[in-house]
Amino acid sequence: MTGTGSDRSPRARLRALRPESFGAEPTGERLARIRRSPNFANGIFQNPEPARRSPSGSTFDIAKTYVEKEGRARRAPTGAIPVHPTTLADIAKPPVTGLRLTWMGHSGVLAEIDGHRVLFDPVWGDRCSPFPFAGPKRLHPVPVPLAALGPVDVVVISHDHYDHLDLPTIKALATTDTVFAVPLGVGAHLEHWGVSASRLRELDWNESTGIGELRLTATPARHFCGRGLRNTQHTLWASWVVQGPAHRIFHSGDTGYFSGFRDIGAAHGPFDATMIQIGAYSEFWTDIHMTPAEGIRSHLDLQGGGPGGVLLPIHWGTFNLAPHAWAEPGEWTGDAAEEVGQAVAFPRPGEPFEPAGKLPSDAWWRGVSHPIARPWRRPRSVEAPAGAPRHDLDLAGER
Repeated sequence: MTGTGSDRSPRARLRALRPESFGAEPTGERLARIRRSPNFANGIFQNPEPARRSPSGSTFDIAKTYVEKEGRARRAPTGAIPVHPTTLADIAKPPVTGLRLTWMGHSGVLAEIDGHRVLFDPVWGDRCSPFPFAGPKRLHPVPVPLAALGPVDVVVISHDHYDHLDLPTIKALATTDTVFAVPLGVGAHLEHWGVSASRLRELDWNESTGIGELRLTATPARHFCGRGLRNTQHTLWASWVVQGPAHRIFHSGDTGYFSGFRDIGAAHGPFDATMIQIGAYSEFWTDIHMTPAEGIRSHLDLQGGGPGGVLLPIHWGTFNLAPHAWAEPGEWTGDAAEEVGQAVAFPRPGEPFEPAGKLPSDAWWRGVSHPIARPWRRPRSVEAPAGAPRHDLDLAGER
């Protein structure tokens, strides 16, 4: 019997049951190109420095951290996060200095650079999850509807995890004329979701592509990839350099700290602005995400070893993805930057700013934050004498 679904192989039937959000595995010439990559060995993409991809510690210890009642409360704001009411008028006029950044929450940033519009890691969906009914839900609304954002010249994707590559957002952008710059292998997902191959710029590390007057380069990062239950590690992860005629910017994607930031800075820097991951860190996965202190250190490496340009903290505030307190990344980043004299912008989600102009510096999260412990301010091993007052738990608004 032919022409019916009953004669399909078990593998074909399983593929038919695969959720659309899982995307697609690379095949054909794309897979052949992956296998030729100098960054692919032993059947998977390799990190620039050794990194543990799975969490350390026991499953029990990790679960205990997440279910502890007091800790759960600290991982969420106490009220509505103040979102800047971004309108098309806010971003319709060209930036006076030629460079403007608008943090959309998490790792999403609209960068207007030298007459071009670049959208990094856009996530407009309600959850970063393969399913619309489960998984981490956003803690604040999107600052502006995607349709009201206006034309975008290029969408840049750092890697294929759900909090960076969002199915409903990509499907909406697939109906526009924008180009997509993605790491090697990620194009398979986008083609599966309706993006034509002609609109893809799929790059290995240290490869570049030109879009208008911009030059985009995929640079190394220390992370991992995967969307489905069977994680083949056949899609690359990357940080990104975008260089225009007058400005240079850097987006870290997700990464653990590694010495390669110095090499990226030497080859492509210094930068007018960097967008650096400073949230969703944990002692259980130290190799693949940075703490705020490591984020500051990576920025200094990118700038040649000292303070320079402006750092925009990303990958925090929008989704609850790690055991740390919700507002801790903001507080820690501010302290670490102050210690080294580095300029940091702290916009509300949706608040445009120009790195060469007045930087948003209000600690807006303090009005909706639980008290925050600040262990980075003192050695963890130092114990206060018995009966001495403790100062490790400050109200977020006291500074």
